[in-house]
Amino acid sequence: MSELRFTEDHEWLRVEADGSVTVGITAYAQNALGDVVFVQLPELQQYEKGSEASTVESVKAASGVYMPLTGEVVQINNQLEDSPELVNEDPLGEGWFFRFIPADASAISALLDQDAYDRLIKANDDA
Repeated sequence: MSELRFTEDHEWLRVEADGSVTVGITAYAQNALGDVVFVQLPELQQYEKGSEASTVESVKAASGVYMPLTGEVVQINNQLEDSPELVNEDPLGEGWFFRFIPADASAISALLDQDAYDRLIKANDDA
């Protein structure tokens, strides 16, 4: 597995061998949400960075999943339609949401690495 990158909105990204980028929500995010009961997956289309691409609903709340970079969604995780609990069971694996082709692949390096994300979580927990 390649190095993960993270957003301040608690999405994780992994660059795949074919150049696509897989996106899901972090364990921190799914823990905060509680038991996930529904995932609305994005359309296969172009999205701008920061736009809401998906929605995840739990017993506690609904939350947007935002496009981490401008790009075209090329694949969705259809398993989540029937088994949204995969987000809780395996958020960094089978619980991924979608894959996209970034308009600018170099922009991924500007996102948070694991250390920076860990500091963000600690700051959130300390607040």
